[in-house]
Amino acid sequence: MKILVLNCGSSSIKYQLFFMEGDTWDVMAKGGVEKIGLKGSFLKHEKSNGEKVLLEGEILDHETGIDYILGILLSDLHGCIKEMEEIDAVGHRVVHGGETFNSSVFITDEVISKMEDCIDLAPLHNPPNLKGIRAISSLLPNVPQVGVFDTAFHQTMPKHAYMYAIPFSLYKKYGVRRYGFHGTSHRYVSKRACEALGVDYKKQRIISCHLGNGASVAAIMNGESVDTSMGFTPLEGLMMGTRCGDLDIGAATYIMDKELIGIQSASILFNKHSGMLGVTGISSDMREIESALEKKDPMAELGMSMYNYRIKKFVGSYAAAMGGVDILIFTGGIGENGDLTRREVCKGLDFMGIILDDEINTGLRGKEMDISKKESKCRIMVVPTNEELVIAVDTKKIVTELVHK
Repeated sequence: MKILVLNCGSSSIKYQLFFMEGDTWDVMAKGGVEKIGLKGSFLKHEKSNGEKVLLEGEILDHETGIDYILGILLSDLHGCIKEMEEIDAVGHRVVHGGETFNSSVFITDEVISKMEDCIDLAPLHNPPNLKGIRAISSLLPNVPQVGVFDTAFHQTMPKHAYMYAIPFSLYKKYGVRRYGFHGTSHRYVSKRACEALGVDYKKQRIISCHLGNGASVAAIMNGESVDTSMGFTPLEGLMMGTRCGDLDIGAATYIMDKELIGIQSASILFNKHSGMLGVTGISSDMREIESALEKKDPMAELGMSMYNYRIKKFVGSYAAAMGGVDILIFTGGIGENGDLTRREVCKGLDFMGIILDDEINTGLRGKEMDISKKESKCRIMVVPTNEELVIAVDTKKIVTELVHK
């Protein structure tokens, strides 16, 4: 099967075209459309041989963007398919499924209606996800579509883990609870780590650290998510590139009062101008922070200390919640490339059986590797994430099952 995977953001579309046969797969092409509806919009395309092309043009909306993508996949010069009918299915990343969706689903009108009901929970993310679905319905009306939800993996969390200590009526009326995100990534890397180590996924206590510009930690016990650091929104939990992470609500209302700002401005402050960028005043990009660290920049040192400390706190708390930890995973851009962060998070955790092999860890970037010492009771793994592959696999499985019904 040839499966197109789409990840539609507010002004962007990322895509990959997979060829899947049995348990094997290849990426035939990938790329992205940027600045949709803005000046200077463009499409970046990469062929399977690594050859890249940049095409500029006016891209006013998501349907136009997807039409451009389909056009380049079909083109004689840059394409990899000869006709549109070669695309067997389309898989979509959908950020929020609320309590409605606890697994990936075949997209129908009823499913779209239920996804629309979740818009209030993710007003920035779900609308562009839906635009991508509607665009495919228009451009490829006979091609089956599947939705894969970031929140679905965490729907196994027990009630005591996902509830907030606010009046229960607010949960009943508005669904205010912890949902968690990055579920597709946590699901992939936790299973992949067990495959690499040759252990039973259903019998492990796993702590998965997805560390990128957005970051979260998940506690996975016997194959199910039992807790995660992100909450009702992706703002809660770890310190991130531009998000503040855990913050006293009293501090938030105090700042709003003193700065004379409303809800919208406060949301921008805590989501876009906080985290590593806010603390250091340098950047949200960890590479730039690390460059400043080499120059002994005191704010870079403070930011990095805060960042690593908060990850360590979650690792400790989730080990306590699960009664120990068998596998600790680092993934995401920083998790896969940040040897300094991995070192600092693991430092002093020998009492938990977490012993890092610093020689293996140092300089390791973007490569799957067991970075724990032989005597470590907990295996420490770096596992590059592949959310697009998860979406493609789920899409193939669901569409194949429907065909055989």
